[in-house]
Order: sequence, then C-alpha cells, then structure tokens
Amino acid sequence: MKPELLYDTKVHLGEGPTWDAHTQTLYWVDIFDKSIYAGPDLFARLDGFVGCTVPRQRGGLVVAFGGDGGSLRFASLEADSKKQTLLSTLTDEPSGNRFNDGKCDPRGRFIAGTMHLNEKDPTGSLYSFDGKSITKLLSDVTISNGMTWSPDHKIFYYIDTPTREVRAFDYDLGTGAIANPRQVVYAPESLGWPDGMTSDMQGNLWIAMWGGAQVTRWDPHTGELLEQIPIPAMNVSSCVFGGRNLNELYLTSARKGLDEATLKQYPLTGGVFRLETKVEGMPTFEFAG
Repeated sequence: MKPELLYDTKVHLGEGPTWDAHTQTLYWVDIFDKSIYAGPDLFARLDGFVGCTVPRQRGGLVVAFGGDGGSLRFASLEADSKKQTLLSTLTDEPSGNRFNDGKCDPRGRFIAGTMHLNEKDPTGSLYSFDGKSITKLLSDVTISNGMTWSPDHKIFYYIDTPTREVRAFDYDLGTGAIANPRQVVYAPESLGWPDGMTSDMQGNLWIAMWGGAQVTRWDPHTGELLEQIPIPAMNVSSCVFGGRNLNELYLTSARKGLDEATLKQYPLTGGVFRLETKVEGMPTFEFAG
C-alpha cells in the first residue's frame, strides 16, 4: 500500500474527513480557517472554528463549530444553498474551548468533543447530540480526538491525545450511554501522537499519527501494532474509509506548528491523501436528527 496525494492543499489544520456515500463525496475541514471542503473545493466558510462535520440523512451536512469569541453550537448546512440553521448550543463550555473531532454513531447521534485552545488544560468534554438534546459523555478531556465503533457496534473507542492511549467503552446503542472504560492500545512516543481514528470491518483500528508521518493499524483485542504505513506529511491528523467499496482510506494532514526545515522535508504536509487498502472499512454513519 502506497499513499497517493489527492489534494495538494497545504492547509494549516486539515481535519475531520467524513464520507458521504450517497454523493461519493469526501468532506473535510480546516479548523482555524473556519472552512469545510467538498473534495478539493471550498464548500462553506463559517463564523467560528469548524471542529467537524457529518452528512445528514435528509441531505446536507451538520457541523459542530464556534469558539472564536462565540458559543459552541451545532448547525445544519443545506447542500445547494449552504443555508445555515442553528440546531443547538452548548451552554456550559469554558471560555477558550473549541470543538475538535466528531462523527455519528450507528443510530445517527452526533458524538463530538471539545478542547481548550492552549491544548494543555483538561477543560474539554465529549458530547452526544441526537437532534433534540445534548448529553455529556466524558469530562476532564485535554485534546478530544479519534473515535470509532466495533463492527458489531457494541464497543466505542476514543482517544484523548496526551494520554497516548485508546480507551474502549461498552456502548449501549439504544441509549448512547458508555460504560466500563479500559485501555486497549498504547502508542509510544516513537510513533507520534495518536490523533484521528477509524476502524475496519475486521475490527482493527486505524490511527493517524500526529508528528509521526504515518498511519498505524492496531488489534484492539491484543493491543498489538499490526502495521505502520508511511505518509509523506509530518502531522497526519485523521482518517476515514470511503470509495464505492469502502476500501480507500482518506487522510488529512496539517502544517500547524512545523518549522521551515520540517516543511522542506515534508512539503506535502497540509494535503489530503488516499490509500487503497485490502480491507473494507467501517461506513460513515449519518446524522438522523
């Protein structure tokens, strides 16, 4: 498997890739540019930091954004007109927090995390939004990042990046509740920082490694590192499966925090990459609200 540069965008903080199976479109965001992209093209620019976006069952997108002097909120975006409709607002987030990563669960709830802009204070939380109410799942989070589910939807996996671990939780699909947290993967410093994450239908975890110039594949049942695949970008930020057969892994990257020497060594950093794999990935679940 060899990665292919898909879009040479050189963005500051490319993140949150999500796959719309109906339109065969890859959406992704540049957080601090407050932008959502559809493939290589700008889809929308909002009035707050764009943490993540997901496709909606009735069409269009739902986005978690804010934190640039405004409240953190969920809103819908219509596909053609880009009309924005406020759906809900977080009421108790500390000043200085923003949304980071998020995706929908198999029932269509939007699971999204927050973090402080300084990336040090553990003031973040993880929320579940069903279109009507918001439930806090976790608190005291530092950098809320990767999340995915097992193929049977009974286990939820989650990354708070500074811990270097993937935690697993029993997942109640009926209620969206999580329970019984335990460490299933630990990523040593030599690999970079664990960032965005997805899973395949074999139950393995694919983790983008910030500062590691690679994506890694793990067995969460044993904690074993199964594979390391180099990516020609230093900060690999997130990944999602897409394509007609869900065997193509799309990866975002970021130039944030890199010096000139590193950018000279990894000039494609900030681009979006595609990696054809030999597995079928988990689908992107759509927002049901």
